[in-house]
Amino acid sequence: QVQSVESGGGLVQPGGSLRPSCAASERTFSNYAVGWLRHAPGKEREFVAGLAWAGSTYYANSVKGRFAIYRDNAKNTVYLQMNSLKPEDTAVYYCNADEKIANVRAMTPNYWGQGTQVTVSS
Repeated sequence: QVQSVESGGGLVQPGGSLRPSCAASERTFSNYAVGWLRHAPGKEREFVAGLAWAGSTYYANSVKGRFAIYRDNAKNTVYLQMNSLKPEDTAVYYCNADEKIANVRAMTPNYWGQGTQVTVSS
């Protein structure tokens, strides 16, 4: 079981940046594929970014070039650097993990964080 604690969401103006993080409390993230997905009110859940344990990264077209997923194994933490934020990026962002990157990309991972709210508004 991977328990995680998310932080780093908040309110930011369009064009600003945020860096949500997800810290694992028990097992290490380094043995798992990890990712982020988001869910906005009235919209379907959306895959945002994924990072395979070997290092390959995957992004939704809507965030490519603006967001970056990476991990710090020493801190057992996964990050999502979000730049050039837009109002349509407003959502609850969920960290997740699975033994397989395919499950992360399909939004069917075994392990989920509790979510952190990101609001982009002027």
